[in-house]
Amino acid sequence: MAEGPSAKRPPHIALEDVSLAKSRLFLSVFAGLAASTLAACDNGEEDTAQENVAPPVESGTIELTGTLDEEYAGTSIPEVTVVNPAGEKLLLSEVGEPVLLNLWATWCAPCVVEMPLLDNLAAELKGKVRVLTVSEDMRGAEVVEPFFVERDLPNLPQWLDPDNELAFTFGGGPVLPLTVLYDADGNELWRVIGAYDWDTEEARAMVLDALAASET
Repeated sequence: MAEGPSAKRPPHIALEDVSLAKSRLFLSVFAGLAASTLAACDNGEEDTAQENVAPPVESGTIELTGTLDEEYAGTSIPEVTVVNPAGEKLLLSEVGEPVLLNLWATWCAPCVVEMPLLDNLAAELKGKVRVLTVSEDMRGAEVVEPFFVERDLPNLPQWLDPDNELAFTFGGGPVLPLTVLYDADGNELWRVIGAYDWDTEEARAMVLDALAASET
């Protein structure tokens, strides 16, 4: 596999399940290694998480130092159905082709920085891997549609996870952004926790090398 993100750095953005009804997700910030991480999604108040779309962010202010994690390799893609603003549905376990699944939110600054990078990756690897961006915004299309209107992201889909099923599937509330690569049979190959520069030769090789290895 191509050399990719550094392994096992402490995460800096987390979602926590604090409601039995799964109705609220809160943001908390963890300290990183000195000079290695940036707490970019700190909402300051637990009870205001997800209330607003993140303000414009300069890409240079966010460190793209995601963590490569192969601990869950072999895990099946979640049997979760996502929807888009038009009401179309997609059952992830029935996609039937390699998938790069990205969980993001409009209020997550590193997620916002990643989106154009993922858009370029999706264009470069079209026909080889399907990039699926799924919003964990609890306000759903209300904030996701305007986000896409304001940005040029022609290669990324506007999938929504209205009940945050994916968030809870990935350990009760994952670090965002979270990006997981699955082979055509729906088996996890690796995941990247946190923001990463997907618009590089290294990133493309990391995806393609893992997929090629899964076929041998």
